[in-house]
Amino acid sequence: MTFEKSNAISREKLVKYFKSNLTMLPTVYTQTETNRMTLAFFCLGALSLLGELDSNVSADNKRDWIEWIYAQQVLPTGETPDANEAYCGFRGSSWSGRKFDPNATTCPFQHYDTSHIANTYTALLNLLLLGDDLSRVNRTAIVKTLRLLQQEDGSIAPTFGSLERDVRFIYCACSISFILNDWTGIDIDKTVEHIKRLQSYEHAIAQCPEQEAHGGSTFCGVAALALMDKLDKGITNKKELIEWCLLRQTESGGFQGRPNKLPDVCYGFWIGASLNILDSFNMIEHNKLKEFLIECQFKLGGFGKDPDSYPDLLHSYMGVAVLSLMEEPEVKPLNSALNVSMDAYNHLIQNSVYWKK
Repeated sequence: MTFEKSNAISREKLVKYFKSNLTMLPTVYTQTETNRMTLAFFCLGALSLLGELDSNVSADNKRDWIEWIYAQQVLPTGETPDANEAYCGFRGSSWSGRKFDPNATTCPFQHYDTSHIANTYTALLNLLLLGDDLSRVNRTAIVKTLRLLQQEDGSIAPTFGSLERDVRFIYCACSISFILNDWTGIDIDKTVEHIKRLQSYEHAIAQCPEQEAHGGSTFCGVAALALMDKLDKGITNKKELIEWCLLRQTESGGFQGRPNKLPDVCYGFWIGASLNILDSFNMIEHNKLKEFLIECQFKLGGFGKDPDSYPDLLHSYMGVAVLSLMEEPEVKPLNSALNVSMDAYNHLIQNSVYWKK
């Protein structure tokens, strides 16, 4: 596959790419309908980092997005016992067919209609990006659901009854707890001990105990520890962890997720943000990483995972996040641990109902 290459990042094309996808997703995304909340985050988050959110999403559209997000909130039933107590949070889209009601305070139990911890995380970020104060978020219900998702060994499930257990969901739970300024939904000590068990002989972090360390799970573990303010307690060997991360940068300038794997745009963020949290991002080869991003840039906008792939929303967002980590001109700063623009982070601290004094 041969693409027309540029010698610079095209900011204008990136903006058009995200604005277009925010307005209407291509047909191939139909299969990801249940995660539309997260796809929206990739668009809104990237536009925020590019400093183009306000100029490309009108005030009316922001209000519409906020109403749609709140309409995806799974709420308590209002009855005792509460059949929804283990399912509260945000679903990824309106797939369940419920009545559109962004101002609801309760909702009846419906089989298979459950929140997902990843979509709860991105829904909260979306609300912050759009300037909402989180006043309609049912913090009590979400925190109670988190408590029911955590397992005895400290791991966390994405939905109640799911057999999935890995560090991605620990990261989401920690991010949710931080955003809502309420840590009673997870046992911090158990969570830290579980992350310690995820650290392999390589001193990086695996998805599950006794598995191979991976760039994505390393970010999730490191960022979760940072959000809990437990980096010093939770990382077993910081020096070796940093070295493992630095060794993931390949001759192409891009980062690989594991040894002997091909470089991929997304690992520029997963590994780069981990290094940033560990105060070591300055040790990478910045120019070579930028050259790799330019190679992965598609002629119509967006980033593919590698130079021979078409763009997609995840890799395109991650590419912009990497540009932010590298402090590229006209790209705004990123809060690495929450994976959101500093504009949204500052809005959380200064204007959300759960943080402002």
